[in-house]
Amino acid sequence: METITKYSDPWIRRFQPADDAPVRLVCFPHAGGSATFYFSVATALSPDVDVLAVQYPGRQDRRNEECVDDIHVLADQIFDALRPWADRPLAVFGHSMGATVAYEVARRMESEGNAPLGLFASGRRAPSRYRDESVHRRDEAGLIAALKELSGTDEAVLGDEELLRMVLPAVRGDYKAVETYRHREGPRLTCPVAVLVGDSDPVTSLDEAEAWREHTDGPYTLDVFADGGHFYLNSQSERVLKAVDRSVRTWATALTG
Repeated sequence: METITKYSDPWIRRFQPADDAPVRLVCFPHAGGSATFYFSVATALSPDVDVLAVQYPGRQDRRNEECVDDIHVLADQIFDALRPWADRPLAVFGHSMGATVAYEVARRMESEGNAPLGLFASGRRAPSRYRDESVHRRDEAGLIAALKELSGTDEAVLGDEELLRMVLPAVRGDYKAVETYRHREGPRLTCPVAVLVGDSDPVTSLDEAEAWREHTDGPYTLDVFADGGHFYLNSQSERVLKAVDRSVRTWATALTG
């Protein structure tokens, strides 16, 4: 078997490998997003934290693969892909759809007795909270309108018809995954959960964000970013990174005693 430093897997990207870091942070993209969304996170936190960015099928170098449009199936596959990286504590961070995927991966980790260091749930309502949404059933114009509303897609992509045709299948598949997701009953998490949300997020109200408290028996925190929409973490990256770094250090200290 290859060593961890040489391990190659289509699911994982390491933009700034930190082989000596005591902890790893696994980052899960939003709907339509890719691993490169977390390039700046890896740059900022290395070498103290080894950042692993998840690459879903159907985008960038995996664009010829079928999208996985079921959160539970996606979480199963990512959980298996993370096994080789579990030689040190793993924290998980997910934004929007990624928060739900990260939560489901955390549940699988705990079911095998290897609880994550902690879960960051960003820009996403609690798994037990639902809205009647059907963006994935829209035509292409409707999908593009949804992307523009949330302001999370590069304007260069939105203005390039060829690029749009390449990304829209992944966007549709991801929206289907998150809009058809239903929480399955089971044990609450035991790890800490840190919730981050913009105060003007159109798809996650503060009440929906606060409901994450119901999903863990561990410590819970809520950080609300003023003047922040759904992609508050783009405009307030410095504050977000400080919050993530602070929580990871706190969790690691609690683990080692």
